[in-house]
Amino acid sequence: MKQSLRHHKIIELVRQKGYLSTEDLVATLAVSPQTIRRDLNVLAELDLIRRHHGGAASPSSGENADYGERKQFFSRQKNAIAQEAVKLIPNGSSLFIDIGTTPEAVAHALLAHERLRIVTNNLNAAHLLRQNKTFDITMAGGSLRSDGGIIGEATVNFISQFRLDFGILGISAIDVDGSLLDYDYHEVQVKRAIIDSSRQTLLVVDHSKFTRQAMVRLGHLEDVDYLLTDELPNAIAKNLQDSSTKVILCR
Repeated sequence: MKQSLRHHKIIELVRQKGYLSTEDLVATLAVSPQTIRRDLNVLAELDLIRRHHGGAASPSSGENADYGERKQFFSRQKNAIAQEAVKLIPNGSSLFIDIGTTPEAVAHALLAHERLRIVTNNLNAAHLLRQNKTFDITMAGGSLRSDGGIIGEATVNFISQFRLDFGILGISAIDVDGSLLDYDYHEVQVKRAIIDSSRQTLLVVDHSKFTRQAMVRLGHLEDVDYLLTDELPNAIAKNLQDSSTKVILCR
């Protein structure tokens, strides 16, 4: 069976059943477990299924994928985006670093910089950044999530006390009209505080965010100063033609 037909069959089976184990898919499609695992990884990256340990489930617009799984998705593209983002940040700058796997990639790329003053609600990013002894790192207070993100009213209030040079922002989904969408209302409030408290906002997203759906609206692409991505849909590019948002394609 060709890969495209196999992918279509997997999507249909998962939608019909809600959840299927890897063993079920191996038996049904008569291919190896390694092939099924590769198929599931590709389909999960495109948000066509939800990857789970031992199987796959139907996608949902109300819940994000597991952080550990998301970290593996499009890692090459995220690193390319991160490398371009850090070119915009001079040594000695002050910046926010948001929750998310792509902002975390930016944090890693920043390690070659010097004397940065960083405020973050991303515990994973802070752990990376502490390797550079010239950095001044401040953690936001609030409720700690299992993925290392810190959110809540206390986080919003804390971030709102600052005015920094840059905000490195991630997002879960971007609608065709340019709306910025996420899964968690509380996380969106933190992102809004980062935008409001940054002189320039850099939105760092891989192309999969243009095919996903989420429920909570943060704002619009025109609310950010830079959009850094590896691919840009034509409809989004057209919408941004008369916008002040600068687009940087990272390949």
